[in-house]
Amino acid sequence: MRFSKRLPSESHPNELTRILTAKRAAGISVLDLTESNPTRAGIIYPPFVDALADERAVRYEPEPFGLPSAREKIAEAYETPVDRVVLTASTSEAYSWIFKLLCDPGDEVLVPRPSYPLFEYLAALESVSVRHYGLFYDHGWYLDFHALEQAITPRTRALVLVNPNNPTGHFIHRGELEQLRALCDRHDIAILSDEVFGDYRLDPAPDAVLSLRGVADFTLNGLSKLVGLPQMKLAWMLLRKPVPELEIIADTYLSLGTPVQLALSALLALREPVQRQIIDRVRANLELLPRTLRVEAGWYAVVPVIDEEETAERLLRQHNVLVQPGYFYDFERSGYIVLSLLTPPEIFKEGIARL
Repeated sequence: MRFSKRLPSESHPNELTRILTAKRAAGISVLDLTESNPTRAGIIYPPFVDALADERAVRYEPEPFGLPSAREKIAEAYETPVDRVVLTASTSEAYSWIFKLLCDPGDEVLVPRPSYPLFEYLAALESVSVRHYGLFYDHGWYLDFHALEQAITPRTRALVLVNPNNPTGHFIHRGELEQLRALCDRHDIAILSDEVFGDYRLDPAPDAVLSLRGVADFTLNGLSKLVGLPQMKLAWMLLRKPVPELEIIADTYLSLGTPVQLALSALLALREPVQRQIIDRVRANLELLPRTLRVEAGWYAVVPVIDEEETAERLLRQHNVLVQPGYFYDFERSGYIVLSLLTPPEIFKEGIARL
């Protein structure tokens, strides 16, 4: 059987994965400082399962952009017109729809470096190429506009902005946004603002732009981070202006489940109690770190080291502590490890002591 070239080429486990696999096979306990799944991190959820048993879920009423009642709840939550709300099963699906909408095969999207490595796969599956624009650190993270302009070509169709960024945890600055919007308008490039960590604010800079709603062409969020429930599979994009062409794509897939849409009010009610626990956890863990790059928001901390790969492997091999080397997130230069601040406190404290 021959497979599509859009799939990633065959890859092999790296040394860190081999060490971890061997330790777990031997029954050795590992302190995992990379845990980012809130449902496995000791977060306590108020009861919500009964809301998924709504009798109306028996009826199938296909709606390409999502049930009107669910779209209205998101519109109300974000004070935006309901015709600007499009529901999807996940932010990953939202990316795939937007790439289908904007790009022909061989077109390009700009993504930040460092950032979450999923973009390469999402783009490749749509026959789209990724070009990177850099970020640099100077008592805070900033866009490298020189590198950004050099990355733009006649085939560039969209720019992905993760605000706040994962894993750096920084927001874009007001002056940067004005410059970015002007640049994208000049080249007819759409802006996608991924804001899934936007509610987890710790120490935003005075000129931080906390949301690009109404400025970005597409603003993404979802239940996965908003209420710590990735398994509920409901996300949304907020449009700067209506895009009727999206309905063709949405109607082709009809991927949203009815029960989760009907339960949306109950799920959104979890926002305050779940986020309070997560923010308290993140702040407490962050205080245990002797040094880290500035964190404005999110669940992660970036810690400078001399040799990230050697450090990560030595911590796991000799001290049974798992961290992520910076190259997992495509940092432009070596010298960082990434820790999840969502890690349960007792594990995080012991792991930091060994680190």
